[in-house]
Amino acid sequence: MTDIQVRRAKPDDAEALVRLRGLMLAAMGTDIGGPDAPWRPIALAWFAERLATPDTFAAYVVDDPAAGVVAGAAGDVLVHPPGPKDLSTYRGHLYNVSTEPDFRRRGLARACVGALMDWFRDETPVGVVELHATDLGIELYRELGFIESRYPALRLHLTR
Repeated sequence: MTDIQVRRAKPDDAEALVRLRGLMLAAMGTDIGGPDAPWRPIALAWFAERLATPDTFAAYVVDDPAAGVVAGAAGDVLVHPPGPKDLSTYRGHLYNVSTEPDFRRRGLARACVGALMDWFRDETPVGVVELHATDLGIELYRELGFIESRYPALRLHLTR
């Protein structure tokens, strides 16, 4: 693979996006379970549904002729209140950036993120794009102009 060809994900790429999400979560230290883990069919349905909403969701992927989809990045357009530094009423959320281990360090994730940023900039009303970076990915995002937020993200898992 020498020439990087990024393409927008299609509905039949939902399974590949789930596989890449599993790789990303595992790299973050999450126990993703086996192929029959309960999260996988839910994620498959979720990605299939999101891929059917091209105005508010996009994923960009890179294919290898033998291995299929080997890298990708996804993003959503979210409704958000405006503020003095961002008059837009929309925010972008960038996530699910992942590359198969055998294909890393070739610029594939960077190419997918770049295509997604072009989509946010050229095809959506988004004013700010946010993400959560891993230690492995933070330098890529800094190189692309992302800066650390002054206020850290916090999370509370609700029991259901």
